Amino acid sequence: MSPDPVLSPRDVPASTPWALRGELCTGLPGEPTVQDGVVVVEGERIAWCGPADDAPAPLRDAARPVPLILPGLVDIHCHGGAGATFSADVPGSLRAARHHTAHGTTSVLASLVSAPSDVLLEQIRALRSLVHRGELAGLHLEGPFIAESMCGAQNPRAIIPGDPQLLEQWLQEGEGTVRSMTVAPETPRFPELVALCREYGVVPSIGHTAATAAQTHDALAADLTGGTWTATHLFNRMPALGHRTPGPVPVLLENAREDPDSMVLELIADGVHLDPEIVRMVFSLVGSEAVALITDAMAAAGMAGGHYTLGALQVRVSDGVARLDPGHPGSTDGAIAGGTSRLIECVRNCVDWGIPLPSAVTAASWTPARALGIDGVGYLGAGVRADLVVAGQDLSVETVIKNGAPVTE
Repeated sequence: MSPDPVLSPRDVPASTPWALRGELCTGLPGEPTVQDGVVVVEGERIAWCGPADDAPAPLRDAARPVPLILPGLVDIHCHGGAGATFSADVPGSLRAARHHTAHGTTSVLASLVSAPSDVLLEQIRALRSLVHRGELAGLHLEGPFIAESMCGAQNPRAIIPGDPQLLEQWLQEGEGTVRSMTVAPETPRFPELVALCREYGVVPSIGHTAATAAQTHDALAADLTGGTWTATHLFNRMPALGHRTPGPVPVLLENAREDPDSMVLELIADGVHLDPEIVRMVFSLVGSEAVALITDAMAAAGMAGGHYTLGALQVRVSDGVARLDPGHPGSTDGAIAGGTSRLIECVRNCVDWGIPLPSAVTAASWTPARALGIDGVGYLGAGVRADLVVAGQDLSVETVIKNGAPVTE
């Protein structure tokens, strides 16, 4: 974030409308950027948004000029940042959430890795308060009903067979704050787990799986609700696409292409987890309406290299890449252990790789918000929450507005 933000709290009146004017990217799918646009904010909401020529004249003429206006970004898969991991440590979790917010991600889901049930319960109880306060947009359970062979940077000893009774206990304790759950299709009692997710308004996500294409087809077909699915960091920690052993990837791509309302694909566009060619291919095949850019960030996001933790495992970060330290029995030594980016950096990468800015922004705002049913955020338009990012033409963050007020870390 710029050390000298273009807006400070004293610049924003609490009771009267104020406006920004500059290049405008709404985040809505298919909408090009508006070269000369205006956003009018009144209180915690956007009162007007569109081309400057159509804006209310007094506000247009008084609008503060800025380079680029984006919607607040939405990260639905994030483990921490600023040296802290989302956990039962509420002050640390708050620091991580506010770090990502200050760098443009105004809606953050706290992702929890596989852990014993009592640990997960403690984390859910602690973090739900941050959701209720609006510091977090919800919780994401990344396990423990996943494939041990595809655990990656998760503790294999914490992975267990599907247990609907345990899941219901976690969801009840969440009090509506759990929005997403990663499950492997081959885990026992998979249909019951999905049914519970639907009952509690949780979006099931296929990931950390060794499933075949047939198992993936069957898993999706068994869900008769017609609700949305996501794919947890597509390609990562699932079988590679093979011409004789296709695995889940082509099934997930096919479903997303046919109906983006039913399948949204997470992509970690940090330049480490996926090659740019793969990211471009997925955007080309399914479009930004079916792609959710994520960070999968861990505690090292925004920090220098060194030693960190992810769940119960030790992680070493060097040159911005997080990998498991060697020596953990049963773990995948040297496995990539989450990301170290903020979501705006993934958007910038996509643009550098040739993806149009509007498409990259949609995939980092509107699509993830829609996928998880997070209402009133993820795009710029009249009546929605005034979450927006003022950025330079190089996509450096200059100012972040959340609920109509400038954010400081």
